[in-house]
Amino acid sequence: MMAHLLTGIRLLLAAPVAWGLAYAGSIPDEWLLGCVLVAMATDYFDGIVAQRSGTASAGGQLFDHTTDFVFVTSGLLGAAVADEVPLALPVVIAVAFAQYVIDSYWLHRRKRLRMSRLGRWNGMLYFVPLVVIAASRLNIMAFGSEAWPVLVMVLGYALLVSTIASIVDRALAAPRLPELPTAPPRFAEEAAGDEPA
Repeated sequence: MMAHLLTGIRLLLAAPVAWGLAYAGSIPDEWLLGCVLVAMATDYFDGIVAQRSGTASAGGQLFDHTTDFVFVTSGLLGAAVADEVPLALPVVIAVAFAQYVIDSYWLHRRKRLRMSRLGRWNGMLYFVPLVVIAASRLNIMAFGSEAWPVLVMVLGYALLVSTIASIVDRALAAPRLPELPTAPPRFAEEAAGDEPA
């Protein structure tokens, strides 16, 4: 229950963070950074709480990962509206998440999400541009103000490439359907019996 509450907090923060990233000054910069940091903290602790309380489940994992997807994708979409990251990034993340769910539940017929190492790293790193953008708006390090947008855009393109790599990696690891025989087994046996000795 407590783990779901932590995940739910992150879900509720998705819309204000996306709005704040899309329209600078629409919410106080301190609040924006605070919301992103709280979301990251809930992402870290909800799994720990679920395991320690014995409430970890496939449904809880799906709720957690779907909330992560909603939070980072909407946040990065807001950042794309502000022209801070490439618009292709949230689009490709949506494709990757759809593939993740389809691959886990339909192709591999699992009862829970089937994680990949690259996908797991991407999931954590999607938060980085959000933190950097929010922190840069506070002008904490004014001497690097011109470098922040470049850094964020480079991060955005790096994540775009790694997300595409994750999609390709998962596609290549998808289970292969068994090959159909060239002839029905019975016909093949009859044909073999007709061959001259």
